[in-house]
Amino acid sequence: MEQKITKRKTKMINALTIDVEDYWSILQQDWLGRMDAKPTEAVLKNTRWFLDTFASRNVKATFFILGEVAQAFPQLIKEIADQGHEIGVHGFYHRQIFKLKPDQFKNDIGAAKKLLEDISGKQVFGHRAPAFSINKDTQWALEVLEELGYKYDSSITPMAGKRYGWPGFKKEIHEMKLPNGKSIIEVPMSTITILGKELGIGGGYTRHFPYFYTKWAINHTQKTRPAVIYMHPYEIDLDQSRYYDFDIPADVQKKLAKVHRFQIRNRKFTKYKLEKLLSCFEFTSIINLLN
Repeated sequence: MEQKITKRKTKMINALTIDVEDYWSILQQDWLGRMDAKPTEAVLKNTRWFLDTFASRNVKATFFILGEVAQAFPQLIKEIADQGHEIGVHGFYHRQIFKLKPDQFKNDIGAAKKLLEDISGKQVFGHRAPAFSINKDTQWALEVLEELGYKYDSSITPMAGKRYGWPGFKKEIHEMKLPNGKSIIEVPMSTITILGKELGIGGGYTRHFPYFYTKWAINHTQKTRPAVIYMHPYEIDLDQSRYYDFDIPADVQKKLAKVHRFQIRNRKFTKYKLEKLLSCFEFTSIINLLN
């Protein structure tokens, strides 16, 4: 009697990443020139919501953390590590790489890596640049990362965006050969092609677009490769009281108000969308995915 063999379908596992930064301190630094603005407890509260949500579903993620957040709230870093999540570097301060010289960048990510490892007691393998600011012009940063012992980078977005992107970059996770003869693993952010244009998945795209867009984009992506999704803790924050406490100069009031309205748009739906995604797809950290 011939035995029938049934092939079992294997569900694709995707990467879930959280860029841990404080909206209020970055807003003050970037728009009001207050470089001494420190992270607020909003990042503490919002990140803990993600931790609780992931724990309830036994989901692991990668948390790319700013050094200044770790400095202000070391206990949060311990909580993330103790719950089995991966800790990565998001820079020490939220400075885009094109604003830094190579030695400044090296000092920044070197200090952040050491601080996070000292607090968590675990090795840091990965890096994500603030605002995805590694592109064709700043790819020199990858050599600095390799030199400092980083195993992978996840900063490149294969699209032509207004603020970031590397059009035409390879979409798959791959080992990237560097000019110095060494190599580093690149974990590009996921994008989806719609009518010839590349759009991102996660973050503001999840917040601004209807839920079915993100679900469809992940479904489409994971047919051939894992989707790499990102979120920020502040994208669930509905408390806007701090904004009205700022002394905002008249010459930036109108433009900043427009930016702020855009940043808080649809936040009230973010928790719902993320919880739905966690029910529909399997996620893990980048280092688990690579291993």
